[in-house]
Amino acid sequence: MIKSMTGFGRCEAADENRKITVEMKSVNHRYLEVGVKLPRKLGFFETSIRGVLKDYLQRGKVDVFVTYEDYSEGTVSVKYNRDLAKEYLTYLNEMPDDLGVRNDISVMSVSRLPDVFVLEEQSVDEDELWAYVEKVVRGAAERIVETRIAEGDRLCADIIAKLDYMLENVAYIEKRSPETVEEYRSKLRAKLDEVLSDTQVDENRIATEVVIYADKICVDEETVRLKSHIEHMKETLLAGGAIGRKLDFIAQEMNREANTILSKAGDLDISNKAIELKTDIEKVREQIQNIE
Repeated sequence: MIKSMTGFGRCEAADENRKITVEMKSVNHRYLEVGVKLPRKLGFFETSIRGVLKDYLQRGKVDVFVTYEDYSEGTVSVKYNRDLAKEYLTYLNEMPDDLGVRNDISVMSVSRLPDVFVLEEQSVDEDELWAYVEKVVRGAAERIVETRIAEGDRLCADIIAKLDYMLENVAYIEKRSPETVEEYRSKLRAKLDEVLSDTQVDENRIATEVVIYADKICVDEETVRLKSHIEHMKETLLAGGAIGRKLDFIAQEMNREANTILSKAGDLDISNKAIELKTDIEKVREQIQNIE
């Protein structure tokens, strides 16, 4: 089983006192990078949420959005600052004589002065609240893992199909390579016959030239290594796990062998197949970038 780094998860829980919703989405990234957006009341849970996600995800850029609604009564209380109100009133009573204005002080006007009344949130049981929040966070994390696994399955099937097609192209190159040597021998003989006309052709010279040519265009080692890398990638995909970096390394090795085959190709058909190999390897590398 492999996982894509693209996914989405959502979980919600509600009771008579509160409602919490957690949504998270992820895209590919070299490492695990988590961004958390929380309401102020839950701000002290950010580190804990990051810790929970490490239980589920190893790589990817993950954005977490948490919304919280508190329905319970008594979560906010009003505090009356008696001493401050008295101090305000003392100075207000002095102002009519100092300024020569009418004293129109009322209880309502004093109550509107800064900090006479203050709203205070009641303390909450952090352990109990975290247990509630954690359950929803884990629910969303499980959902995002499910979507990443589903996408990973699709990636795996598509990559394996491409790898099988690569093996067909490698097999064609292995079959075609000896044929090009024989074709070169025939062309060389025909050319010498044409140039030398009545003179007998030196078979040893032809054999030597053919050996030099065959050695120059030989891609046996490259095709063997390329097939080995392709099979290794298939085995790694089927084994599953956090294999993204390993697959990328194997793809680099595959591309190196395909480049060498293309550089040695002395035949148009082999060149075309080598170009197809490079194209498919690049497609696979792009898909691998999204595997955890």
